[in-house]
Amino acid sequence: MSDYISGKKNILVTGGAGFLGSYLCERLLREGAHVICIDNFATSHPRNIENLLSYPNFQFLRLDINQPFDLESFKELADFKISFQGIQEIYHLACPMSIKNFDQFKIQTLLANSIGNYHVLEAAVKYRSKILLASSSVVYGPRSEDRKMFNEDDLGCVAHLTPRSCYDEGRRFSETMFETYRQVHGIDVKIARVFRTYGPRMPLFDGQLIPDFVLNALEGKDLVIYGDESFVTSLCYVNDMVDGLIRVMQAPEGFGPVNLGSDFDVKMVEVANKIIQMTASTSKIRFEGALLFLTELGLPNISKAKELGWLPLTRLEDGLAKTIEYIRANKILLTTLE
Repeated sequence: MSDYISGKKNILVTGGAGFLGSYLCERLLREGAHVICIDNFATSHPRNIENLLSYPNFQFLRLDINQPFDLESFKELADFKISFQGIQEIYHLACPMSIKNFDQFKIQTLLANSIGNYHVLEAAVKYRSKILLASSSVVYGPRSEDRKMFNEDDLGCVAHLTPRSCYDEGRRFSETMFETYRQVHGIDVKIARVFRTYGPRMPLFDGQLIPDFVLNALEGKDLVIYGDESFVTSLCYVNDMVDGLIRVMQAPEGFGPVNLGSDFDVKMVEVANKIIQMTASTSKIRFEGALLFLTELGLPNISKAKELGWLPLTRLEDGLAKTIEYIRANKILLTTLE
């Protein structure tokens, strides 16, 4: 017999129509939860959750977390019995994410990392929910020659007045807000520091590299690397990242921030060549100037995540194959509706 009045755990996912959020919603539904997905489609897309809309245990609300919201006021959530059962878990992923259009969302990013956090944290206080912040590796600052791998207790070094500081410093402030709410209100707060993630449903034409690599390879166009041949990054497949988020949510109270990502560097030029080979393409690789929001980040020390039983298990070749398959199957839809 279920411990919940509605028969299932109620889980809120902000930013649930995004690349990572949509996979998280799918996984939570498979595990038998009621899932409430909030998104405003600023940098996400409705097609990411189209396959979920027919599920009776899934409800989508088009909301901007920068505006106050009351979940109990939505009639479509009546079956979730929120006024009696509340919300058991909140995964907070909502924050604009765009590489090429970063400037367009600066104010929204600033607000999401402050006022948006406030509204979501107040919901957690109201319902005594466990709440997870999907933070970012940017809180550590850029990598350097003597600082390539980051531990959770490393002090971040972020320039707070740069053109991209609304995101970098915003993520640091988000962690401060969550920790302060834990101290003041005694709620169970989790912080996952997400390193670079890839897979199907990544946005095209946004400088995300891998999806654009695949599309250009399929069309015989040049693969553009924003940087030079030395550009390296870590890459974690999206399903592994989702598994990590769920494990962090299930971690003991007070476990502290957890790094999630691959702890191995890969050269982007090698990834590009691999995609050309896997698609049997005649494309060439071209280098262009670096983008503001696409920088070399450090590697995560994932010892703490391993304590939760987590490892990124998907081989790069397998993750790329799934991404190629998705873009090849949906190429017309993806390129005509962007």
